[in-house]
Amino acid sequence: MQDVIPFDLHRMFLGDAPPLYFAEIVLRIVIIWTWTMLLLRWIGGRSISQLSLVEFLLVIALGSAVGDSLFLPDVPILHAFLVILVVVLIDKGIDLLIRRYDIVKRAIDGEPLEVVKDGKILTTNLTRHTISAPELMELLRLRGVENLGAVRRAYLEPSGQVSVFKSDQMRAGLPLVPPVEQQSKRRHPFANCCCANCGSVEVRVQDARSVCADCGQSLWAAKVMSGTGTGTGNNSHDTPLDQRSHDRTAG
Repeated sequence: MQDVIPFDLHRMFLGDAPPLYFAEIVLRIVIIWTWTMLLLRWIGGRSISQLSLVEFLLVIALGSAVGDSLFLPDVPILHAFLVILVVVLIDKGIDLLIRRYDIVKRAIDGEPLEVVKDGKILTTNLTRHTISAPELMELLRLRGVENLGAVRRAYLEPSGQVSVFKSDQMRAGLPLVPPVEQQSKRRHPFANCCCANCGSVEVRVQDARSVCADCGQSLWAAKVMSGTGTGTGNNSHDTPLDQRSHDRTAG
């Protein structure tokens, strides 16, 4: 490794690369930007919180470009200038396309996804967004939802947040408080059960081995009337009972 000459302006601004290398930098940015955006779209908006996909990618790109040029002696300042300029121009260009064309907005930001309809979780839609039913229940609890029966519609937004539209009618549904993941220590009448995975109340439960026709799971909880805090049976505060808890109580 050659000794670094401090304050060498030629090394600081141009380096040893030929001028055509600037064009290669632009091509590298476009390729890496596109690849990273595809990966971020794949992991979903929940992983990047409040930032949009483009904003999140902008933070990563600028952080790398600025950070490397601050202390690496073999990274010319003009190369860093070019990287930052191209990244900002790409961001502005994408922002302009998003405002003008809906197809670009849908491709980059995604669309709101319906995840709850009339008190029942649409598990098929959840698999499209790589989110599980327990994760959705957590988001609903953060919005103050205590019972799925109180939800008329709920949408998973591109940002990872959940928009909730509550029903005006009182109806039985899956209780979300306390968390349905907790196992019940007592048995409750299966006639008063609903699916603890999707919240479907339109099922006939014979025993703990019964399978929900909507989601294929066999986890049950006592259904509760929304807005009342009371159940439809004597064990209204019981939480889900699955096969293991059934075996314990049966023994």
